Parts: sequence; structure tokens; C-alpha cells
Amino acid sequence: MVELGSGDATAISDVVSSLPGLRVRGFDISPPSVDKARENIRARGVEDRYTVELGNFFDHADASGGPQIATVISNPPYIPAPDRDILMPELWGGVHGNDLVLQLLKSGYDNVIAAVASYSDPLTTIRTAEDAGYRVANFLAMGLDYGTYSSEPKVRDHIRRLVAEGRGWAGDDEYMVAVALFTRNPDVPGDRADQLLRALQL
Repeated sequence: MVELGSGDATAISDVVSSLPGLRVRGFDISPPSVDKARENIRARGVEDRYTVELGNFFDHADASGGPQIATVISNPPYIPAPDRDILMPELWGGVHGNDLVLQLLKSGYDNVIAAVASYSDPLTTIRTAEDAGYRVANFLAMGLDYGTYSSEPKVRDHIRRLVAEGRGWAGDDEYMVAVALFTRNPDVPGDRADQLLRALQL
């Protein structure tokens, strides 16, 4: 697997630790995140199978790099704002919040496991996935409260505009996020895209 946005690597290092055959190559653009990720990976003893590199995922990871790389995982930056001049620019996901997940869905991987936020134009994300030949095989949705970065006035006002335009769903202080498996594997039955969209609606 390859990973866009490793963060502190806590969650994935636990997965790698529990699955001896799994190898993950991660990328993150934040030097402090990369340092913390490497520290956590060493602490879990999986540095031989899980690496995190500093850099832009799309400059280094390549879906055509070999048949063994069929899957990309990501909790991509999904905060929508008019520009990246926000409290933490690394979390900016573009004007609609879904720039990076759309780019992943156009990158040619057989499987994309990614977070989809309710206020980041999920309908366009789902339709882009369908156009690229993906189905939603499964997902896990959860409610989240606005954090420090979603609560920034510039961001909150922008989210309200997106919701008013029909580009997502959010409450005054809460939103939904789902981790979804998009697949082009014909052996995986069904498509839960409509269920995913319903789950993201508050």
C-alpha cells in the first residue's frame, strides 16, 4: 500500500503491526508529522515494513509503479476554504475541500481508502469515483464536532456557504466523516454509494 498524509502514523502502524505481510510507504508534507510518524513507527517495531517520507505524495507515489501497489490509503486534508491562508495550511483541501481525494480517484489505483467529509462536496466525490469506474464497497461513518481548524471564522463561514449551495451537509458545530473503500475490483459485490451519501447527511 501507499499512503497520502501519514500524520503521526499511529493508526496505520497498529494495522501494520497486526498484519505481518503488509507493507506501507507513506508520504506527508509536514516535517513535524514525519518526525513523529517515524518515532511512532520505531516504537511499534515496524520500521522494516512501514516507512514515511517527507514530500508530496503525487510527486513520488505512482499507481503504475508495479502490480503490488493496488491500494492507496488516506485521511486527506479536507478543510474547505477560499484559499490556504488558514490556521493550518496543511489541512486545506481546496475551495470545496475534496481536491486531494478527487486527485486520488483519478490516479489509477484499484482501491482507494479515504476519508470523505460531509461538508466537503461529497456528491462530487462520489460522482467522480463512479466516472472513474469505482464502487463504494463499504464505509464507516461517524459524527465529529468542529475542531480548532473547522471553527476558524473564515472556514466556518465558507462551510456555511457550501452547505447553502448544496455542496454538503453540516450542523452549526458538527459534521459527519466517513472512511470509505472505493474499489474497481469486479469480485467485490454491490455498491453502497447512495448509502454513504445518506450517512453523511445530518
